[in-house]
Formats: sequence, structure tokens, C-alpha cells
Amino acid sequence: MEPTSTILIVDDDRDIRTLLADYLESNGYRALCAADGAAMWKLLDEARPELVVLDLNLPGDDGLTLCRK
Repeated sequence: MEPTSTILIVDDDRDIRTLLADYLESNGYRALCAADGAAMWKLLDEARPELVVLDLNLPGDDGLTLCRK
């Protein structure tokens, strides 16, 4: 099955990123992962996900700050 939509997961916990990505990919989505805001911005420059799952308690710029930007 070819992925239909792309979802970006932004979370500093690798286990959570992996769990979510595995689940989404097994259900037909393309999952991209970022550990922090800098990695998120880099991925957003390269891809246009339909949805971003954003952790609010990130180190550095928190999820709310990133969302406002």
C-alpha cells in the first residue's frame, strides 16, 4: 500500500516517535520524525506534511512557541 498522507511527529522522546511512526506507517501514512524544533523546521523546508503531531514539552522552544511561529 502506498502512503496517502504525510504526518510529521515532533517529540524529544525517541520511543514515542518510533511508536507513533510505526503505527502510522502500518496504517498507510508516511511518517516523518523530528526530535526538536530545529529538526522540525528542516523537515518542513523539505516536505509538506498534512499534519504535525507536536509535543508541547520540548527542550528549547516548546511546542506552543513552535506552533505560534
